[in-house]
Amino acid sequence: MKSPSPQDYIDGVRSQDRRAISKTITLIESALPAHREMAREIIEALLPYSGQAIRLGITGVPGGGKSTFIESLGMELIAQGHHVAVLAVDPSSSLSGGSVMADKTRMEKLAVEPNAFIRPSPSGGTLGGVASKTRETMLICEAAGYDVIIVETVGVGQSEITVASMVDFFLVLMLAGAGDELQGIKKGVLELADAIAVNKADGDNVDKARKAARIYEMALHLLRPASLSWSPPVLTCSALEMTGITEIWQTVLSHRNNLSSIGELELKRRGQALDWMEALIEERLKERFHKNPDVQKALPRITRAVGQGKMAPTIAAQKLLFFLDNNPIV
Repeated sequence: MKSPSPQDYIDGVRSQDRRAISKTITLIESALPAHREMAREIIEALLPYSGQAIRLGITGVPGGGKSTFIESLGMELIAQGHHVAVLAVDPSSSLSGGSVMADKTRMEKLAVEPNAFIRPSPSGGTLGGVASKTRETMLICEAAGYDVIIVETVGVGQSEITVASMVDFFLVLMLAGAGDELQGIKKGVLELADAIAVNKADGDNVDKARKAARIYEMALHLLRPASLSWSPPVLTCSALEMTGITEIWQTVLSHRNNLSSIGELELKRRGQALDWMEALIEERLKERFHKNPDVQKALPRITRAVGQGKMAPTIAAQKLLFFLDNNPIV
């Protein structure tokens, strides 16, 4: 059977063939040199068809109901006529070497919607690998006609910062009634937020959610906002009862209109493109370093010397990087 050509992948994505979209993403995630070369050709061809979607990043405390919220939001958007892609970034999946496939089972309704596409992102062993592949996956989904891209970070720590750097709007989901509301989330994540939503504001939890919202409002006043032209609001919602979801989406749209009107969204997108380029350079340099035969030969000896205290790390790094200087890219 004849192998698909780059044009076959491009045509499949542009025709919104879900199977072709999945195969294209799998190709782009591949580490095989032949696949990488083909992937570059595909990305270059699809680039002009990308960039128009609303890119929404979502993070939150454990147990905050991210999956239920994303499914409720996704269903609401599909009802409005949108095409929604959900990408889950999970650096912790490097422990198993794969991606967390539970996302589809946690979003059963959304997973079967014809106008929705859910894709977990494998880590490739590092968060940088996640970021690189997620950016490319976003581009493919946009070229396929998905006009809302939701990037969920299910990891912790650096993953929130990485996801915030590739989206237009960053939403932080919080939970009321779990002790000290400001525990369980870092100050740095709040500084990235374009909005905070206190989820599970239903039943006996409504008053607690409102109280938590006031606490977050006070906390945000003490922090520098991500954009000087936007003050992050604190909202309450119930993904289970589908309340507050529409208001959150309207906030996303208001933020987009605000940034677009003053040219800040365009500047943000340019910055994202530069971040992507720098991430790729870093990834390729690291890969080239570890594949260098001289480095592979010397690395065990030099690593052992540093571990035994016989060589300073600065000297060791200089010696190893010298091998790259002697093998310039032509």
